[in-house]
Amino acid sequence: MANRTINLAVLLESTDGEDGVEDLFAVVQMPSMLPRFIALPATSGERTFVMLEDVIKEHIALLFSDSAVVEAACFRITRNADITLDEDVEDILKEIQKELKNRRKKGDIVRLEIEDKMSHTMQMTLRDWLMLTDEDIYAVDGPIDATCFGELYHLPDCDHLRYAPLAPQIPRDLLGVQDIFQAIAQRDIMLFHPYESFDPVVQFIHQAANDADVFAIKQTLYRVSGNSPIVSALKRAAENGKQVTVILELKARFDEANNIEWAKRLEESGCHVIYGLVELKTHSKIALVVRKEGDRLRRYVHLGTGNYNDTTARIYTDISMFTAREDIGDDATAFFNFLTGCREPSSVPSWKEICTAPHGLKDKFLALIQNEINQSTPEKPGRIIAKMNSLTNKDIIKALYQASNASVQIDLIVRGICCLRPGRPGVSENIRVSSIIGPQLEHSRIFYFQNGGDELLYLSSADWMTRNLENRVEILFPVVQENLKDRLKHILDIHLSDNVNRYILASSGLYRKVRLQGNDMPLASQLYFYEEACRHAAGSHATSIPYIPVTLET
Repeated sequence: MANRTINLAVLLESTDGEDGVEDLFAVVQMPSMLPRFIALPATSGERTFVMLEDVIKEHIALLFSDSAVVEAACFRITRNADITLDEDVEDILKEIQKELKNRRKKGDIVRLEIEDKMSHTMQMTLRDWLMLTDEDIYAVDGPIDATCFGELYHLPDCDHLRYAPLAPQIPRDLLGVQDIFQAIAQRDIMLFHPYESFDPVVQFIHQAANDADVFAIKQTLYRVSGNSPIVSALKRAAENGKQVTVILELKARFDEANNIEWAKRLEESGCHVIYGLVELKTHSKIALVVRKEGDRLRRYVHLGTGNYNDTTARIYTDISMFTAREDIGDDATAFFNFLTGCREPSSVPSWKEICTAPHGLKDKFLALIQNEINQSTPEKPGRIIAKMNSLTNKDIIKALYQASNASVQIDLIVRGICCLRPGRPGVSENIRVSSIIGPQLEHSRIFYFQNGGDELLYLSSADWMTRNLENRVEILFPVVQENLKDRLKHILDIHLSDNVNRYILASSGLYRKVRLQGNDMPLASQLYFYEEACRHAAGSHATSIPYIPVTLET
């Protein structure tokens, strides 16, 4: 059974057996080359479709002329997509290529999705045949694999049903800038994607590739686009005689084949390609450019919460920062020396500004939470705001519960999985959890700690997940420039005031959508940020659109 393919389970009665009627079980794989939605004739102005599986069910008897069809229902299996390999091999690239061939049909089955109307008899037949347990079975109310609805997105003459596409704006910190290195040398620069363009990040690498004064470029790559301008610039830099080092993560799930191809091309161009540390995924987002300026070397660093992928940068919300601060430059140099040198993963350098996983980052977060606990009183409670993709780490969750009981006021903005339960008396009554679900995929990781009034703000490539904090190479970096700190606080404030696309997690584990109250004006945070970016690009320097903080339903 191939991974994540739609199949029909068919229960049959056959009269060909020696003992009379015989129950038979068959599987029909859905043809993947055909569309899931088949257009039917319809009256003018209407669009009518039937799903492919329903057509096949309707005519399934044609495939089994000697049997009577008792039932036909859809199902899909999901196999474990992790690649398990011996990294102590001569050529890890070839080893991963070999494992990729096995993954689609040989990974352990970890989930069985079925139509919710499938009979108990059919469910048990599938369960036993696939050697699963009841806990592995998920009944779906509706079509299995809802990504099929993406086919409808591209229907012609339906622009009124689609979100208007965003045209990324010139970042406010780069308005009028011609030389990006000169701009970074003067101050830290923040970019807020996709509202602000990803082009300056591409330009940063392209300008470095062509600049005669640039000696070296070092960069991590986790997921890149199929026709990456970043990779093209790195190749050209190597061809121009610069020292180019790329930490390219071959084990980026579902991007392994793409990254293998890029690794080959980079190596052919003369780049020094490193595949990361043994048994750890390098998930950090950092680029370092070393440039000769007069009689000194200056280091320019880019750090971010998202991948160096120009395609997803138009869909995912991420924040990145350029800086030429010496302490960050020292840390960036040490970081790349650590990853490219013959060191044990536990022998991490002593960082000046950044903090990294798997050694140190979780402890850093726990210390920051504990600091809020130590400074919090009922009269002057501490404050934590954290935005991320998912929250699963038990140690972090326990620390947040302790902070709640110490009167620390905590807001968590978690788009996906959240294993913490907010609002439970005596456990988490001072914790609120929100999730923003809109046209863009929320991907940025922002961490705010009140710190007794001397506020601390950080950006990171890491979520508060065990895999990020204990099994990956991640980076947390501080934002210290006051105008950028104010901007991050503004971003968090707008997210927490969203009353259009925000959902609230109840103590029961269920989410409810925030509703407008009375005369409240609607505020969709993603649309707000885009309009704000457009105003700045047009020359307006207004700091915010007026809004009314929303009062949550009880």
